[in-house]
Amino acid sequence: MCSSDLAACGIWVGAGARHERAEEHGLAHLLEHMAFKGTKRRSARDIVETIEAGGGEINAETNAEYTAYFARTLGENVSVAIDVLGDILTEPSLDAEELEREKGVILQEISSYEDTPDELVFDMLMETAFSSSPIGRRILGTPETVNAQNRASIEGFLARNYRAPSIVRSEEHTSE
Repeated sequence: MCSSDLAACGIWVGAGARHERAEEHGLAHLLEHMAFKGTKRRSARDIVETIEAGGGEINAETNAEYTAYFARTLGENVSVAIDVLGDILTEPSLDAEELEREKGVILQEISSYEDTPDELVFDMLMETAFSSSPIGRRILGTPETVNAQNRASIEGFLARNYRAPSIVRSEEHTSE
């Protein structure tokens, strides 16, 4: 649509894998997954449909330094996208059934990750170079640490890390 105003917006939280305590290993990534599983105002389906109905897409990523939540949409729908992003970051439902399901998804990611030599070698280097630091741990966690997470651990991580001044919001509009 050549005459459309497009927008990209995102929220970056300065809470990645390096901000996890030893017993929270993999929690930042698990929280990223849980963000899309519903809020107090929206179901998981509502989150996706709200963004896609406005011609957009929504996604997230976790690394050692931060977790980013972002959406791309038509410019006229950017306020809705920002509302959805704000909702998933401030009011996640953290449903117990969804939490168990997402743990299973992440355990599959961990298993398939073992078949990606370049990433595996990089993580082995990080583990060796930074063995006594959280930055030396894998972002996905381990089966043991992922399975150990629960609603209380997620809420603790949120309370400790998902607050000002660790959060940055960005928005950009373009016209084609």
